Amino acid sequence: MKLLRIVLVAALAISMVGCSSPDTSGEQGKDANVVSKISLQEAAEKADAIMLNTMTSVRPTLNWVHDASTASGCGDYTIDGKQTGAVTRRAALMTIVSEARRGSLLGVVERYWKEQGYTIKSVDTDSEFPAIDAETSENFQVSVAVGDKGQFFFDVVTPCFIESEVAQPKTNANGTPFEGPKVPDPSVHSDFWSATTPIPSPSP
Repeated sequence: MKLLRIVLVAALAISMVGCSSPDTSGEQGKDANVVSKISLQEAAEKADAIMLNTMTSVRPTLNWVHDASTASGCGDYTIDGKQTGAVTRRAALMTIVSEARRGSLLGVVERYWKEQGYTIKSVDTDSEFPAIDAETSENFQVSVAVGDKGQFFFDVVTPCFIESEVAQPKTNANGTPFEGPKVPDPSVHSDFWSATTPIPSPSP
């Protein structure tokens, strides 16, 4: 179920990107779309920064790891006659987030994204697998989804850029590296996020 949900989230994000060009400065193309000269690697680095900033905005600190980074083509959409592609960066929390505090963490992430000027595209309030999808001013798609055992998964999908080699993320995750294709279940206890009681409301 967790794998299926993440695949669906990624597919939705890519479909939202579609074959539109990124809303960044550049030259005007024949199809009246803005053509960016940024490389796909540079776009991936922007996605890494979005991911890192989202993670480090949360207090108390979260323990997290990079998940699989993947690339996909953008169909017939081209820039200067060249094939284009998009990159998806992923991360997963190793912090155990209790059922009582998952909604609070989602709220923290949503508020941070709003503060950055991101547009909230959808909020899934499913009791077991809630999720939030948003978009930056440069058309990067960001999402957070709760999977099996309450594990939080984050995606950042770039717009379509000219295809190029893309390196793995170089930003520092603070979780223990793992081997194999599957991220382990959350295992890091947090006195705050793992607590089984709701976060107390502030006094009036």
